[in-house]
Amino acid sequence: MEPPSDPVDLARALGVAIDAAEAAGILLRTGARGPVEAWAKGTSGDVVTALDLAAEDLILRRLRGAYPEHRIISEEAGVVGSADGRLTWLVDPLDGTNNVAVGLPVYAVGLALCAGSVPVLGVVHDPLTARTWSATCGGGARGPDGALSGPSGPGRDRPVIAWTQGHAVGRDDPAARALKMVLEARSGRLLQLWAPLVAWVMLARGDIDGVVGYRTEMVDLPAGALIAREAGAVFRGADGGPYEVRLDEPEPTFVAARPALVDRLLETVADAARLAPRLAGLGPP
Repeated sequence: MEPPSDPVDLARALGVAIDAAEAAGILLRTGARGPVEAWAKGTSGDVVTALDLAAEDLILRRLRGAYPEHRIISEEAGVVGSADGRLTWLVDPLDGTNNVAVGLPVYAVGLALCAGSVPVLGVVHDPLTARTWSATCGGGARGPDGALSGPSGPGRDRPVIAWTQGHAVGRDDPAARALKMVLEARSGRLLQLWAPLVAWVMLARGDIDGVVGYRTEMVDLPAGALIAREAGAVFRGADGGPYEVRLDEPEPTFVAARPALVDRLLETVADAARLAPRLAGLGPP
């Protein structure tokens, strides 16, 4: 992906994003030590907590202070600021809210900046370890120990794959059920972390072999996906063609993996698509 011609200083924007994510991380790490009250958000089983709102408020104040002319799309607040969409921040102040609500320490903070519809900057921060990963379009990906080389080589015989899906996907969705069934059968482990930003960083580091997304959420996708892509992961759409994350293409389905694994994952997607009609009408598992 070629970096677009955009009027923003990416080095400065990256610094602003990292500072905001790390400040939110301190807030989350402190708040998650005690009881966390959660309440339902919609009918999909998703929840929200006071920590989400506090971290979001902190990040939005930082971004609006630095870039009052930019649009922001945030997980809880929705669209904030400019309506022209020329430069848009995507903010997930607490990716993994369901985990925090049940005391599971797997969560992250994610910020991305899009020029038009193209992600040009991504930041993921792990509050528990105080580690941060970042990338700029065409500029590579970096972590606490320097540049990320990403997933390379043949990988495992039975790969470790992370699964992510959008909140709108129902339990009785035949395509999702078929895809997860076939992935489970062909993988060493299929991870469902409830915090996709964590999975993206694991792929960028080479800890896991791939990520499969089904009708995924857009607000937390660009930050992690850009880091993984810049680290060397290969992306393909469900049809096997090249796939690039774009803000104007909601609910995408895709695979992202070490290069040697991509064809195998696409075969799995195709086999699952043939299985899906048999699962239609069976009701939720």
